Amino acid sequence: MLILGVHSGYHEASACLFDDYRMIAAVALERLTRRKIDGGRVPDEAIDECLAIAGLTRDKVDAVVLGCGPFPWRYYNHFSGGRLVEGLVRQAIGREKHKSMERELMLAKRTDSEAIFRHDVFLAAHGFRADCGVRFFNHHLAHALPTLFHTDWTEALLYTADGGGDNVQYSHRIFQGGRIDTLYGGDDELTRTMRIDSLGLAYGYATQALGFRINRHEGKLTGRAAYGRPAAFDRIAAHFTVDDHGQIRSDFDSNPALKRFMDEIAHSVSREDMACSIQAALEHFILQSVKRLLARHPVKKLGLAGGVFANVRLNQRLAEEAGVDEVFVYPAMSDQGLPAGGVLQFLLERDGLDAWLGRRYRLDQLYLGRDFSLAADEVIGATPGLKKIGDDPVSLSAELCAASKVVALYTKGMEYGPRALGARTILGSPADSGINDSLNKRLARLEFMPFAPVVVAEDADSVFHLPAGSRYAARFMTITCAVRDEWRKRIPAVVHVDGTARPQLIERPVNPTYYDIVTRFKAQTGLPVMINTSFNVHEEPIINTPGECARALLDDRIDYVATERAVYARA
Repeated sequence: MLILGVHSGYHEASACLFDDYRMIAAVALERLTRRKIDGGRVPDEAIDECLAIAGLTRDKVDAVVLGCGPFPWRYYNHFSGGRLVEGLVRQAIGREKHKSMERELMLAKRTDSEAIFRHDVFLAAHGFRADCGVRFFNHHLAHALPTLFHTDWTEALLYTADGGGDNVQYSHRIFQGGRIDTLYGGDDELTRTMRIDSLGLAYGYATQALGFRINRHEGKLTGRAAYGRPAAFDRIAAHFTVDDHGQIRSDFDSNPALKRFMDEIAHSVSREDMACSIQAALEHFILQSVKRLLARHPVKKLGLAGGVFANVRLNQRLAEEAGVDEVFVYPAMSDQGLPAGGVLQFLLERDGLDAWLGRRYRLDQLYLGRDFSLAADEVIGATPGLKKIGDDPVSLSAELCAASKVVALYTKGMEYGPRALGARTILGSPADSGINDSLNKRLARLEFMPFAPVVVAEDADSVFHLPAGSRYAARFMTITCAVRDEWRKRIPAVVHVDGTARPQLIERPVNPTYYDIVTRFKAQTGLPVMINTSFNVHEEPIINTPGECARALLDDRIDYVATERAVYARA
């Protein structure tokens, strides 16, 4: 059965394609339109890209699973009175509005999204078969399910947190005794008054208050936090509590009031102190919430998803202090990951939990975009102004990086989620303390975090204090850990001021070229890690096509490009 997952959210719209339980392709709209966090509509380009990767067309899709995002007014069937008249007039004059399914359900205090949606209009408008099934998924359940499906756990707390979705900002579910129990964050919350309790949104407002963009630059605060002190922590913490059931609450009466408060705090302390204060508040209350939930429901595994858990420092504290044996952060933790979780919800409801659990598997890679490997050398090699300089990408890339050159690795399919994991990665020497400033300048970035290190799995323990329960998460760069003292001065480009790093652990079968470059670099330099930063310019999505790769080289963003077959430079 071919199942298409679609999220049309206001940011990070995306799509994925499953053949029953096997995910074939997954692509965020931004990677195709080249507009950062693009969304607010059905991501037709991402849908077509997923189908093209599989060699299929829309008429082959058996079911479409949708999030409760915005859709054209004509897709709904519940409008009446003035709203109906307004919609008809706007439609007639070509000014039809999009309406959020989440908002419509909240206004009507309903949970039956499928009942107010014109399936036939949607299917016809987007070229699907008339008998194609249409289902809707719950935002936070779609965040939570992949954290369980991609493990082999027999028990777990599934915890989600973000700026908001389906009228809640968190969800808590316990998997134990062969069942999943929702403690908070189910569909019934759509019928209730929205709570003002989002630490994720508070963090976003703090990001805005410091002059950065919400839903885009929160990582800049995570990096700055280590340079400040929590001068405003007490003032922020005074407005939040955690009850006996582990639920986070605040005393703000509206999100605008929360925003005003963050603005006021930000103007009273330094940028670094503000970043440190909101980071400390996030860590304190999420950790307290998780601990209280685990005290009531003693389990030893912790699954995390939702945009809040893009915060790698928070994830480290949870792994080290929550009292669990293993933490798994879904790699596409933000709204990019919702379509995959939505399909998993569809399969769970179709087959039942026992059958669903029997199809689980651990992730080994996320190369789910189009694989341009066969075309890459033809396109890059034929680009005026570029030339091939060698046919041994492993040895030459390692040699160039050892000489403090910057090499972009372009292999396999584009990664699903926000991290570059060896398919669209920039490599460099971690011993070069000046590379952070020079490369960030070339990429038009203003960063306060060091670059991330990549290390082969066999060498990870010799360089990092990485608990066994964090190793799975570290395959996808979703968690930080301490760097061993003897390595901190030898690899300064990947060590933060607090002595931590965000490593990626790799194994050879996943990406042989990537693995072999790292091992060859170690043989040449004695350093078992290399820099891995995403192959993109500031304010642009990670690159996708060979043409975009060639343009970055022509624009002097990097010194060289390595494919699986060759290395290229400017002529």
